Amino acid sequence: MLPRPLVQFLPWIATGSLMALAWVGWKLRRAWRGLRAAQRAARLERALREFGDLMRDADRPEVHVHELLQALATLTGLPVAALLRPGPGAQDVVIGDPDANALAGLQLCADAGRALGPGTAHHAGEPDLYLPLRGRDAALGAVTLRGLGTAALPPDHLAHAQALCDQMGLALQRRLAQDEARRAGELAQTQSTRNALLAAISHDYRTPLATIMGSASALQAQGERLTVAQRGELAGRIVDETARLVRLTDNTLQLARLGAPGVALRCDWESAEEIVGAALRRVRRRPDGARVKARVAPALPLLWCDAALMSQLLDNLIDNALKYSPAAAPVEVLVRPAGQQVLVAVRDRGPGIEPAWRERVFDAFQRGDLAAYAQRPPGAGVGLAVCRAIAEVHGGELSMRPRGHGGCSFECRLPLRAAPEMPEVA
Repeated sequence: MLPRPLVQFLPWIATGSLMALAWVGWKLRRAWRGLRAAQRAARLERALREFGDLMRDADRPEVHVHELLQALATLTGLPVAALLRPGPGAQDVVIGDPDANALAGLQLCADAGRALGPGTAHHAGEPDLYLPLRGRDAALGAVTLRGLGTAALPPDHLAHAQALCDQMGLALQRRLAQDEARRAGELAQTQSTRNALLAAISHDYRTPLATIMGSASALQAQGERLTVAQRGELAGRIVDETARLVRLTDNTLQLARLGAPGVALRCDWESAEEIVGAALRRVRRRPDGARVKARVAPALPLLWCDAALMSQLLDNLIDNALKYSPAAAPVEVLVRPAGQQVLVAVRDRGPGIEPAWRERVFDAFQRGDLAAYAQRPPGAGVGLAVCRAIAEVHGGELSMRPRGHGGCSFECRLPLRAAPEMPEVA
């Protein structure tokens, strides 16, 4: 039995114990809520970081809009929809199934570039929440969370949802900036090519035209007083310079055509021997064509190619070799198998090309270092560019290799395809 003085303090002791237990419980609940809040904040931060990484690495962020909508739906448990604005002059793209009112809200949100609906400072009475996809200086669309009613999202959820939308908006604006920079670069390249083409035409067309005009005028005005040999020489000049103009025009037009997207080739199964033979017959009409020799490996498979383009490639390479090699030096055309490819090479014994120019000579209107030539060879610098374009549209490649004892070997490698079997003749 407890002493009487101690008994009278029992109620106070019990009350104190209960108060201590209540305080400990309150502390535990507060710590638990803090832990839950920290865990939720960590999950939101991790989700935002992962989505930001996805947007940073995306070449086309618009294809990931479904990931954004899924993240928002998981966060809020509400149906979602989105409106994207691809760029100036393009139509809006709607994802999801918004009704007319929601679509109008999406457009208003994208136009204003600010959040609308419950929990915001604008149109708080609306039942749906609208969040803009904000870029740096404009909104690139909007998303809507349907059916929120009058209950606003928790502040951390609202901030997280807007941050996700901003990640998408910044990625969309970055893609638009990249597209604009690419278009500007293409326009500058087109303008540069146009200027180079005009410069080439004004310079390289003028000389043959002047020769043609002078020779034709001499034949017209003095034809009766000229000897047969003189008239033949003038006529030969007209033919040669006209052929030069035709080649320059063909190369320039072909370069423009092959550089356009979606170029269509007229491919068929062609014989390498026939293509080389036709090129030799054409070059033998030239005064210096006799020094061109050809070696074609026997039993070559048929080539799947555009015969007209391959003929132009050979003509350009042969003309280039004759133009940039000494008058007595031989020019060799070689065709042989090379693994799963066929090698078409044109080799000369000219002065060669300096290492700094070995790739640049394939660029349009580039002619390399001409210091080794006493007289500048004629040409506009488009032949090799056309040859490389022809090789590439056939799935092949064109390269230049210096030869051991001087000169160059321009080598075109084309892929071999299995030719169809010929039907048996009964």
